Amino acid sequence: MRRLISSGSSFEAEIGYSRAVVDGDWVFVSGTTGFDYAAMTIVEDVAGQCEQALRNIEAALAEAGAAMADIVRLRYYLPDADDFPACWPALRRAFGEIRPAATMLVTGLADPRMRIEIEATARIRPRT
Repeated sequence: MRRLISSGSSFEAEIGYSRAVVDGDWVFVSGTTGFDYAAMTIVEDVAGQCEQALRNIEAALAEAGAAMADIVRLRYYLPDADDFPACWPALRRAFGEIRPAATMLVTGLADPRMRIEIEATARIRPRT
């Protein structure tokens, strides 16, 4: 069964995508930036953007019936590789025990205000 998850971001309707797609036990979370989608604002600091992106991912996963602990794959996209270390403390707090497979890529992002984008894949595990 396929189910679409929306964050309410105007980008989703304008571009034609979902924040996440649930397909069976799998949850595919789109590249997620540091925008606060409720206010459609973004902080300038990369560490702050990383924290907000993680909150956005966690909210999408929760709506899908999953949790951060269900993440098996991450992709980090940054325009500037030198920004990545500033994100490590937040990433360590979120994923230090989970330790999913991860890749960091240096690439341009859609909006010059964006300093990090995070894509996640999760597999919902039975809860005991």
